[in-house]
Amino acid sequence: MKIMIALLTVGVAFFSIAAFSPMHIVSSPLVQENPTPPYAKWGSLAMQETMKKYPKAQITDYLHIGREVGEKTSVEKFKLILVQDGREFGLFVNLEFTNDTEELQNVTFTETTP
Repeated sequence: MKIMIALLTVGVAFFSIAAFSPMHIVSSPLVQENPTPPYAKWGSLAMQETMKKYPKAQITDYLHIGREVGEKTSVEKFKLILVQDGREFGLFVNLEFTNDTEELQNVTFTETTP
């Protein structure tokens, strides 16, 4: 009887340690802590196109506004904050692309207040 109680005590202690230990956490490839958003590639392209147009500017902030979906093309919209020659300004960047191939069709820039 003493042996059963000892084994039961050890079993409960082991379960408690195993159940609440950080090593018990299972990492699944299906669950990501910071999944890549679907607009990430467009955001990267928006910054590249901005640097072509404003090569002396620094991008200090970035906001994804959203996507407008059309019948044949869609537009991914961003607002960037730039600093150039001591002047801070906002820049709306719209990337129009074909829905089927995601080929870039047009890029527009509109300066605004930060």
